[in-house]
Amino acid sequence: MTNAGEGAPARAAASADTRMVQAILAQVARRVVGQDYMVERLLIGLLTGGHVLLEGVPGLAKTLTVKTLAETIDTSFQRIQFTPDLLPADVLGTQIFDQQTGEFRAKKGPIFANIILADEINRAPAKVQAALLEAMQEKQVTIGSTTYVLDEP
Repeated sequence: MTNAGEGAPARAAASADTRMVQAILAQVARRVVGQDYMVERLLIGLLTGGHVLLEGVPGLAKTLTVKTLAETIDTSFQRIQFTPDLLPADVLGTQIFDQQTGEFRAKKGPIFANIILADEINRAPAKVQAALLEAMQEKQVTIGSTTYVLDEP
C-alpha cells in the first residue's frame, strides 16, 4: 500500500510553479496586450532551456514582449540588430589591450545577456550567423584563447 500523502510535496511544488508562471503572464499582460499566445510560448522556451523563433510583420510587439519578459523575471536583455556590415566580434565580443596592465582583456558582447533578441538574422553575413548559431548550440563563446560559458537565464 502507498501512503496517500506521499505526493503532497510534489503537488505543492507544482502548485507554486503554476502560481509563479501565472504571475509572470499577468505581469507581462499589463504592458503587452493581445499577445498571450506568444508570451506563453516564450515562457515555454525559457523554462525548457530552448530557443524561440518569433516571426511576424512589424508592429506585433515582438521586441516589447521579449524585453518586458526579461524585466519581469529580472534578467539581462540585449537586442542585436543584424546588418550586412556586422562582424562576429560585434556579437561575441573582442579582446581589448589594457595599456595600464599591458595585457589583453575580454570585452564581452551582447551574446552574454540572458535573453537575446536577434533581429533580422537573415541580413547578417554567414560568419556572423555561424557565430550566433554556435553560441546557441554550444552555450559557450571563445574570445581570443579563452572560452566563456554563457549564463542560463
